[in-house]
Amino acid sequence: MQSGAGTNAAFTDEAYQNAGATIVPDAPTLYGQSDLVAKVQRPIMNEALGKHEISLMRPGTWLIAFLQPLVNSELVNALAQAGITAFSMDAIPRTTRAQYMDALSSMSTVAGYKSVLLAAATSGKFFPLLTTAAGTIPPAKVFVLGAGVAGLMAIATARRLGAVVEAFDVRPVVKEQVQSLGAKFVEMEITEDTQTAGGYAKELSEETHRREMELLHKHAKGSDVIITTALIPGRPAPVLITEDMVNDMAPGSVIVDLAAENGGNCTLTRAGEEVIHGGVHILGPLNVPSTMPIHASQMYAKNIYNLLELMVKDKELKLNLEDDIIAGTIITRDGEIVHAGAKAAAEANLQKEGVKA
Repeated sequence: MQSGAGTNAAFTDEAYQNAGATIVPDAPTLYGQSDLVAKVQRPIMNEALGKHEISLMRPGTWLIAFLQPLVNSELVNALAQAGITAFSMDAIPRTTRAQYMDALSSMSTVAGYKSVLLAAATSGKFFPLLTTAAGTIPPAKVFVLGAGVAGLMAIATARRLGAVVEAFDVRPVVKEQVQSLGAKFVEMEITEDTQTAGGYAKELSEETHRREMELLHKHAKGSDVIITTALIPGRPAPVLITEDMVNDMAPGSVIVDLAAENGGNCTLTRAGEEVIHGGVHILGPLNVPSTMPIHASQMYAKNIYNLLELMVKDKELKLNLEDDIIAGTIITRDGEIVHAGAKAAAEANLQKEGVKA
C-alpha cells in the first residue's frame, strides 16, 4: 500500500498493516515493486514527478482500475504500448455471476443516494409532508430520470425522506422496480427496442426522442427536484432537460445532474459547478462516490477482491481467457488492445486524428 492512500477515506496505514499489507513511501516504489496494481481511477500524469503513472509500471504489470476504455483511446494505446495487461472495472459483464464484481453498480448506488441529499440540502423546501402549527406543508415533488441503479437508489432515498416521486425510463421493463419503491412510473408508448443486451438504455430514434422530450417537459414543470442519471456507454450523455424546460420550472427548484462528467443530461449543466438559471439551481457534481469515501471504498474493495479471486490461484496470477468475466474485462494484453469495443474506439480515434492532420 502507498503510505497515506487511505487517509482521506478514514483508513489508516496502521489498519492496512494490521491486515497484512506492507506500506511503501510513494507511488513510484509501489508501481516498481508490484506485479498487479489495483486502483480506483485510471493512470494519470504525476505532476510532482513529471511522469505518467504508466511509465512507473514495469512491462507485464497487471492493472485493475476504472479505465473507461471507450472514451480514453489514447490511454488504452499507451497501456498496450507499455506492455501492461489492463482490466477495466467499468467493463465487468452485466451477468448474474459478475454481480459481486460490478463496481459500476456499487458506485451508482452511492451516487444515487448522495444526489438526493445534495438536492435536499440545496432546496429551500422540506421533502416530507408536515403538519405544523403554522399550517400543512405539502411534500416535495421529485422527478428521477433514468431507473438504473443510481436512479432506483435516488427514488428510494427521496421516498424515505417523504417526497412524492415520479420516474421515467425508456426501458418499460423497469416499471415494476420503480413502482415497488413507491414511485409513479411515467410511461410513454415506445415501439422500438430501447435496451442493449447488457441491460443499458439505447439511443432513441429522432421521432421517439422528440415525443420523449415533450413528455419530460410536461413533468419537469411541476417538479421541485429533478435528478438525472441517464447514460449511454461510450457516448455523450443524452440531453433530456433543455433550457426551455428549466425556464418553465419554478424559482428555487433544483436539478442534480449525475451525468455531468459525460456532458450532462441538462443543457445548462457545467461539470463540477452549480449554475443558477432563472432561480433554478443546476448542480453538476463530479466523482460523487468520493464524497462518501468510507462506504464507497468498502464496496469497491469488495468488488476488486471478488475479481481477484478469479485471477489469483495458489498465490500466482493466472489469466483464464475462457472465463467470460476475465474475457469481457481485459482491455490490453501482450502489447495489443484485445477488447473489441476499446479496439474499435481506438481505431475510430486514429481515423479522426488522421482527418484532422
